[in-house]
Amino acid sequence: MQTMQWLNEPPHWKESDHSITVHTAADTDFWRITHYGFIRHDGHFYYTQVSGDFTAEVKVTGQYHDLYDQAGLMLRLDEFNWIKCGIELVEGVQQASAVVTREVSDWSVVPLPQNPPSLWLRLKREGDGVEVFYSLDGAQYTMMRLAYFPVTNPVQVGLMCATPKGQGFTVTYEGFSIVQ
Repeated sequence: MQTMQWLNEPPHWKESDHSITVHTAADTDFWRITHYGFIRHDGHFYYTQVSGDFTAEVKVTGQYHDLYDQAGLMLRLDEFNWIKCGIELVEGVQQASAVVTREVSDWSVVPLPQNPPSLWLRLKREGDGVEVFYSLDGAQYTMMRLAYFPVTNPVQVGLMCATPKGQGFTVTYEGFSIVQ
């Protein structure tokens, strides 16, 4: 895998052989305009550059406690074109979440049973399509979204987290991989 770099490096993070642990900064997010009327592009994103079709996967384990605490995978062309997916805490319930942004953001969620300790994520890009999958066990995946994404190379792919309303939380990513 290529070298990873930060967009909006978090205040505290560490990387080991197979995991990355991050503590998010307060008041961070990725969002553009829709419904809330604001633009935020200050969440944390640890990424590498990828060209062509690929599948990215990771296991995410977070200590979510404030409204909209979020962690997962992100695919980014620029601040106007990106997809983030993962867990987002809404009213105390963990949601499998996907936000697709092409100038403006949209948001879809699926409530997860009993706030699972971990969630596995998969982003699969083929041509101009991106499929978003989640799993509660790392074996059986459910597709939650198919979205258009411009056929542009390279793109940035990696780990995303943010704390829009709280003071920050800790999240651990394990087994991050990109297969082309």
